Amino acid sequence: KSRGHAVTAMVRTPLGRDRIEKAGARAVAADLFDVDALKRAVAGHDAVVNLATHMPSSTWKMLFRRAWRENDRVRTTGVANLVDAALVCDVGTLIQESFALAYPDRGDLWIDETTELAPAAYNRSVLDAEQSVARFTSNHRSGVVLRFAAFYGPDAMQVKSYIASLRMGWAALPGGPDRYISSISHDDAAAAVVAALEAPAGVYTVSDDEPVRRAIYFGTLAKDLDLAPPRYLPRWTTPLFGSVGGLAARSLRLSNRKLRHATDWAPRYPSVREGWPAMLAQMKA
Repeated sequence: KSRGHAVTAMVRTPLGRDRIEKAGARAVAADLFDVDALKRAVAGHDAVVNLATHMPSSTWKMLFRRAWRENDRVRTTGVANLVDAALVCDVGTLIQESFALAYPDRGDLWIDETTELAPAAYNRSVLDAEQSVARFTSNHRSGVVLRFAAFYGPDAMQVKSYIASLRMGWAALPGGPDRYISSISHDDAAAAVVAALEAPAGVYTVSDDEPVRRAIYFGTLAKDLDLAPPRYLPRWTTPLFGSVGGLAARSLRLSNRKLRHATDWAPRYPSVREGWPAMLAQMKA
């Protein structure tokens, strides 16, 4: 809205409508599984942004395949329905969220959009979502896929679990301290979505400027919490976490160069070194 866009948000509940309208946007009732409602919602709009997911409600539930079924449905049927509606209503641009942590483990090597995704069993539906966007682009429209790195922010469920684990002396994720992890703050991710409205069609990785090794990722957060450096789970424990654990243990050194070159976007926090203190200050406030 600050860039002069008129914004409409799709909602499903009265509470959602109140929150959207208080933020200064227009709210419209719609559901990703109701094509007719989607057509009414997107009609007359130049661009559609879909950030909808259905994540498990707690960290431990993420280990169970059944907890991801609704998220799969969102990324398969839901995204396909939205593309159908956008095509019928002659929408010019569609932006779709995706998951950068589905890139393969490449150790210390940099990863960019030329690297093919290698999703785990629990999140293969990211491929379905991206294929739906490719179908939109093939119809002479501008489809943009944003592959987001690991989110963090004051209200992030996983960050709260990280802090709880650090207080017990452990790093929460499988994978040794030398493995890379790529992050993006909630605020920087939101700014990237707005910037992507001006990006050419294609796939973009949304990550901060400096991926860090787990020793820095968790060590810096522990230091900012006045805690001792954590211990790391031994390698033999990774298979115990199923396909989620295998993906979480990957070493991912992601490059954001393509998005930075295509738009005026740049992350406010170059890495978690700057982002963790700002996040903790927000949590304290």
